Amino acid sequence: MSLLRRRKQQPPPPPGPSPAQDDEGSNGSDHDEKGKKPSSSSSSAAAAPPPPPGPPAGDATKRTKAKWSCVDSCCWLVGCVCSAWWLLLFLYNAMPASFPQYVTEAITGPLPDPPGVKLQKEGLRAKHPVVFVPGIVTGGLELWEGHHCAEGLFRKRLWGGTFGDVYKRPLCWVEHMSLDNETGLDKPGIRVRPVTGLVAADYFVPGYFVWAVLIANLARIGYEEKTMYMAAYDWRLSFQNTEVRDQTLSRIKSNIELLVATNGGNRVVVIPHSMGVLYFLHFMKWVEAPPPMGGGGGPNWCAKHIKAVMNIGGPFLGVPKAVAGLFSSEAKDVAVARAIAPEVLDSDFLGLQTLRHLMRMTRTWDSTMSMIPKGGDTIWGDLNWSPEDGFECKAKNQKTNDSEVSKNVNGQNEVHPEPVNYGRIVSFGKDVAEALSSEIEQIEFRDAVKGNNIAHSNTSCRDIWTEYHELGWGGIKAVADYKVYTAGSIIDLLRFVAPRMMQRGSVHFSYGIADNLDDPKYGHYKYWSNPLETKLPNAPEMEIFSMYGVGIPTERAYVYKLAPQAECYIPFQIDTSAEGGDENSCLKGGVYLANGDETVPVLSAGYMCAKGWRGKTRFNPSGSKTYVREYSHSPPSNLLEGRGTQSGAHVDIMGNFALIEDIIRIAAGATGEELGGDQVYSDIFKWSDRIKLKL
Repeated sequence: MSLLRRRKQQPPPPPGPSPAQDDEGSNGSDHDEKGKKPSSSSSSAAAAPPPPPGPPAGDATKRTKAKWSCVDSCCWLVGCVCSAWWLLLFLYNAMPASFPQYVTEAITGPLPDPPGVKLQKEGLRAKHPVVFVPGIVTGGLELWEGHHCAEGLFRKRLWGGTFGDVYKRPLCWVEHMSLDNETGLDKPGIRVRPVTGLVAADYFVPGYFVWAVLIANLARIGYEEKTMYMAAYDWRLSFQNTEVRDQTLSRIKSNIELLVATNGGNRVVVIPHSMGVLYFLHFMKWVEAPPPMGGGGGPNWCAKHIKAVMNIGGPFLGVPKAVAGLFSSEAKDVAVARAIAPEVLDSDFLGLQTLRHLMRMTRTWDSTMSMIPKGGDTIWGDLNWSPEDGFECKAKNQKTNDSEVSKNVNGQNEVHPEPVNYGRIVSFGKDVAEALSSEIEQIEFRDAVKGNNIAHSNTSCRDIWTEYHELGWGGIKAVADYKVYTAGSIIDLLRFVAPRMMQRGSVHFSYGIADNLDDPKYGHYKYWSNPLETKLPNAPEMEIFSMYGVGIPTERAYVYKLAPQAECYIPFQIDTSAEGGDENSCLKGGVYLANGDETVPVLSAGYMCAKGWRGKTRFNPSGSKTYVREYSHSPPSNLLEGRGTQSGAHVDIMGNFALIEDIIRIAAGATGEELGGDQVYSDIFKWSDRIKLKL
């Protein structure tokens, strides 16, 4: 049989007489080149001479096709992916524009009309001009002058947009995004300036909206660029330095005056977001203060030009997240990533030194110091107390106002989790965070000898300047030995570990509580962004709203540990191994969580409008009306909804239909009372009453 197979594999003979063949029972009648007949037995077949060298071409082709290599698999996979991509792209461009909405409605049911469409049908029309004040990091920055490494980037965005140059030349990007360590202004030979116009902050990156949805809905009732103004500014600078370098505060003043003059005398509705809330607080004091420190608008400027200030996600009293950012260049998500992949974020892996470069850059941004918690232990609590005592991290309890005890299905009181000491903003060790205050032995750090310089003679450490290289082993140990820090001692902690940064910051910001607001010292601009050290303008007809999301676990306090020793390192890091006892615990990955919008705790966003400014107080002598408007977080039900229309998250709330509707109604002429007054889901009023502050 083997000889038969070999015979069949041979190519057909050339034209001419063919040798005879037996169809069956033959042992083969072919002769080799020497005329020998092969044996009919299997042993003879085994002894037969090998086939002629060089297999026929057809046989080689068959053998090649039978083999399947990794390269073939990769090519096949790439081909399938590309084919699928082009097919989907073709279908996307060929389908009707309403098809995605049709699919979404088929899954979730009919979608509500956007707020602009809904209110247009009700007959609302544009009335009051609108001013947007973006927050930190959401406004675009572009290059006007740079070093040789930034060749070809003139007037291209260094912040916002596609961030393409971050990947192409990361160290060059860090160099140009950093400010001068001494002045807090531009470095020599570098000019980075804010993008202007509505495009400055409509989208952070392509497809990720910030103000775009609100702008589009306002346009539905008749707003356009002549009735809207984006008060873009360089959010890296201290607030007063935006005027010193760019005259931004003067430009905002002029543009508001122009909007009022060209729109029939209708006062503006100002909508600040995030850090923009603090920036506009500073503006309202600056615009009425006499020159050269102020804008010289006079004591009635705000009353004449501002109808309402609708603050979104405002960190009025600061955020603990700012402490973690300045102390270890971390937040909850960064700490988790650092624990998962320390070689990428921590070590010198591939020379990245990511966190150190991030700290080197952000510690030159004076604006970050504006969000350090204000009011000390009076507002945020101490070793034994905090306003949020009794808060439960169960989601079902976050929408119930002023409820301390929930009941299970049998009507019995549920067992509350262990109490959380939110007043301990930084604790070195979970045991310290949970211990009784009488059991904590603190060793004073303020006068400690910092010891030997960590960096020694390593020049790369000096290149990545974070001030930790000057702290020394003695200073690091002193910080850890103090064990626990409240809002009152956090300022001293930051002054100890980053003295030059805080020296710059102390010129522009203050974090205390004023005893006597009539003291002339409070006329200095360093107090203007702290609502506890300044008065609201004399504008009794001006309304102030605090609008923010609730129902999302938000960073409130941290458990820290000493990092493994290494050259040029950040010596402190969040202890991600610190976890609570069960899934309902408020301690997750070394972070104690409270109610908020994922960035700003309810306490900071709501206190001033809930109590500090409510009625005529020493902080609000003219009695401007204040309103608290909370928006309970509801995440999107599926991917087709994008970031959702009921989100309470810090940035995603900018697409919340209920919030947008409230803004449009006020801009169209409604008052806070006509909106329904306060709308509250959290315990903000109960927590505010626990704060013993002279009003």
